[in-house]
Amino acid sequence: MVSEETTRTTTPTTEHQAPAATAAPGNAGAVGEPRTAAPRAWTLRLVTVGIVLAALNLRPAITSLGALLEEVRDGLGMSGSVAGLLTSVPPLCFAVFGVMAPRLARRFGPSAVVCAGMAAIAAGLLIRPYAGSTAGFLVASALALMGIAVSNVLMPVIVKRWFPDRVGSMTGLYSMALALGTSIAAAITVPLTGALGGSWQSGLAVWAVLAVAAVLPWLPLVRERGTAPSVQEPAQEAARGASADEAGARPAREGAVRGEQTPVLRMTRSRTAWALAVFFGLQATAAYITMGWMAQIYRDAGVSAGTAGLLLAVIMVMGVPLAFVIPRVATRLPHQGPIVLALGVCGLAGYAGLYFAPAGGAWAWALLLGVSNCAFPLALTMVGMRARTGTGVAQLSAFAQSTGYLISIPGPLLVGVLYQSSGGWGVPIALMSALMIPQMVVGFLAGRDRTVEDEAAG
Repeated sequence: MVSEETTRTTTPTTEHQAPAATAAPGNAGAVGEPRTAAPRAWTLRLVTVGIVLAALNLRPAITSLGALLEEVRDGLGMSGSVAGLLTSVPPLCFAVFGVMAPRLARRFGPSAVVCAGMAAIAAGLLIRPYAGSTAGFLVASALALMGIAVSNVLMPVIVKRWFPDRVGSMTGLYSMALALGTSIAAAITVPLTGALGGSWQSGLAVWAVLAVAAVLPWLPLVRERGTAPSVQEPAQEAARGASADEAGARPAREGAVRGEQTPVLRMTRSRTAWALAVFFGLQATAAYITMGWMAQIYRDAGVSAGTAGLLLAVIMVMGVPLAFVIPRVATRLPHQGPIVLALGVCGLAGYAGLYFAPAGGAWAWALLLGVSNCAFPLALTMVGMRARTGTGVAQLSAFAQSTGYLISIPGPLLVGVLYQSSGGWGVPIALMSALMIPQMVVGFLAGRDRTVEDEAAG
């Protein structure tokens, strides 16, 4: 799955000032943006490697655990309810720690924070299998997820700063690496565990090696800091009709550059903002239930552990091609509701298959649920389309994502409780299907051709 945080807008101090040549002549008075030389080619190559390695590390902590959840539960004596709590930790950490990223970046620089984030991921992944208790496992998991949360927020800022004329292509590379890391961890954790002697501790801890590798390219960049202008995300600009690369090459909007006051929108007054927030939260609920529980659902249906991991990988890898296709289609439609409904129908069909024949049609259900899981890039695209200005997009994005992550926290926990109390997956799958209905409704409402400025101003 494509990273849920790739279009969050922040304005921290960043590590390298974009070349002043990107400013249009009409914006020559870009106050407060010192002119600096373009970065050297080897530096850009190093940043590219760092971005790819960082993106690869943003989901294995979650999907590797999903593949071995049964072994972890047995090893630590977890009940289904406690395991549900464990699967709810990722969205909780993203909601809590993600908001810290801009402040940390202003103080230390984005590169230093991302470097520290990769180190936190490595430490958490190495410690948690050997913590010896459920509480220790949860704390170490939270440490790794804290590193993921701050890196999620700052990766788009890094891309914008170092590649102002290639934002679209670099964001695509970053998104692809994130989806690949998600699916690879789901696919190979079980066979890798077998190759390491069958210990689930080793199977989880081995992913710390990838995180350690991701620390290395950021070390030379830690001291690279400078004055940063306001950052606009490429996807948001693209959603308003410009190509992603053109959006990335543009300077900050004149109002932001000149320090003009911009109105604060009251998002709680906007029905569109609330529809987007609930849509974001429900699709995130489905995503984290999938990452945390789907492999276990297949295993309890009689599918082998290795095959269950591959099925989870199929669901996740669908985000690689569709994350590029869906936003392009969505921006060409006046109403994105039909796409919402199509993805929802795929989700309902996949859940129905899981309920009636989980093992018999396992691959078909995985494909359908993989398509449904791509509501995430659609949600991010609609955030960019439901506001007229960069300021509006930033405020809407912050409201929709923060509210959405809070909405998504109870879902995986509730699935664990229902699984424990009912003794099977019938009731939890029915819940997943039921949640798809309001997701389709609010998504259809959020897809209407209107902007939050018309609803939330004043």
